[in-house]
Amino acid sequence: MARVHLWASLRRFAEGQEVVEVDATTVGQMLDALEKAHPSLGPAIKAGLSVAVDGEVIANNRAAPVGPQSEVFLLQRLKGG
Repeated sequence: MARVHLWASLRRFAEGQEVVEVDATTVGQMLDALEKAHPSLGPAIKAGLSVAVDGEVIANNRAAPVGPQSEVFLLQRLKGG
């Protein structure tokens, strides 16, 4: 299962956990599984956030692969400019 790291202000929506595990093969499945397991995370996910999978930031690609041993970090939305 992929390990998903939550930034500090999201942890309260996941019973205080810093890391949660979800079964997914894509970023989209991972976000859906995370919201299903912790419905309170839904608004933050829908508002937009950035995702890093195994050290690579994924931008707007729900089809990006997530492996069973992946380390995933949810980050506050990164904006360029």
